[in-house]
Amino acid sequence: MQITFLQGILLSIFGAIAGLDSYTEALYIFRPIISCAVTGLILGDPVTGLLAGGIAELTFAGLTNAGGTQPPNPAVCGIMTVVIAHTTNVAPATAVGLSLPFAMLMQYIILMYYSLFSGFMPTMDKAAQNADTGKFNKFIYFSMFVMAATFFVIIFLSAYAAQGPMAALVKAMPKWLIHGFELAGGALPAVGFAMLLKVLLRVNYVPYLLLGFVIASFINYSNVLPAAVIGVVFAMIDFFNNKQHQKLQTQIDEVKENGGSEDGI
Repeated sequence: MQITFLQGILLSIFGAIAGLDSYTEALYIFRPIISCAVTGLILGDPVTGLLAGGIAELTFAGLTNAGGTQPPNPAVCGIMTVVIAHTTNVAPATAVGLSLPFAMLMQYIILMYYSLFSGFMPTMDKAAQNADTGKFNKFIYFSMFVMAATFFVIIFLSAYAAQGPMAALVKAMPKWLIHGFELAGGALPAVGFAMLLKVLLRVNYVPYLLLGFVIASFINYSNVLPAAVIGVVFAMIDFFNNKQHQKLQTQIDEVKENGGSEDGI
């Protein structure tokens, strides 16, 4: 399906907003689960937007900025995943793999900007020392404008101007290559989730992970809502157990402060 000029402009405006949000990390609308859904609404294909958002969000679950490092940009990946799936009729999982070059392009552009912006640091330090908030804010607004304008241009060129060549390229790909992108797109969410678990997983939560895996993999649900409800139930159990433990610990501390002993409770 073709993307109209109006849709291209709307996608570019949203891309500028989401890209600026990925720069400031203020509202987190740049996350794929949001950017894909909004892109689907703009293109009149909300189902594809939601499906792509779920896959792309898991792909980027364990990727985040650390210091000066930059992962492939999630806002661009989210938007282009839906655009590719919508215009070329490939599966969302395949579109995730095909969208990564666009996300990596923005990744290198942002890294280039970071290197260029570092040249302003002596001026910024001097403005901070002199309490010159006007000069300081001018650079902040300038960097935000440059970042938003870049996202606008990249999304417009990628989503609208290049949609014909992009569709022709996908159609020219052999089936085995398309299948390879589909497999890669299906594996990326698992890789992203594994990276997230490497950082966040605690030993005492492993039973919940294993139980959730069994529930999601071996019980035939028509949708994931029952599994989500079960997850909420275990979260509530853990929350109230921790709350009760904190209450008991507070009582123990009060007894100790009053000269009692823990054995006397």
